[in-house]
Amino acid sequence: MIPNPLLAAPVPQGPRAYRQRLRRFGPVLGLLPAAALGGLAWLSLHDNVSSVRGVLGFLLAVLAAPCLLAVGVPLTTGAALYVVAFVASAVIWLSLGSLAARRATRRPAAMWSDFWREFVWLAAGVWVGVVLALAAIDLLLGRVFV
Repeated sequence: MIPNPLLAAPVPQGPRAYRQRLRRFGPVLGLLPAAALGGLAWLSLHDNVSSVRGVLGFLLAVLAAPCLLAVGVPLTTGAALYVVAFVASAVIWLSLGSLAARRATRRPAAMWSDFWREFVWLAAGVWVGVVLALAAIDLLLGRVFV
């Protein structure tokens, strides 16, 4: 009789330590998608000469830092406003990462895929809100956005 083979490798240091690692590093990993979007926005806006790259860069920037809209970045200027928007957006992404880590570790056998699944749902809510806010701003101001 052949014994049942293990379907997966054992969890290093046990499931409890793995769950703690998810909870410890989850908030920091919540910053990674925003940092990637911010980097793409910077690349799109750097040496920009086309309106398509400008709109794409602006959209990526507000998806990466949703508080940019709250401080009125397209209509106002100032380095202090950018710093406030970036710090507030980082707090939002850290909070979403923490919440996603807590929700992912509700089950005893939590994995990083559980964390990313929870985080994507939470981030999608923020991103849909940003797009709806941009559409509302476009309708309220009465200007053509693109």
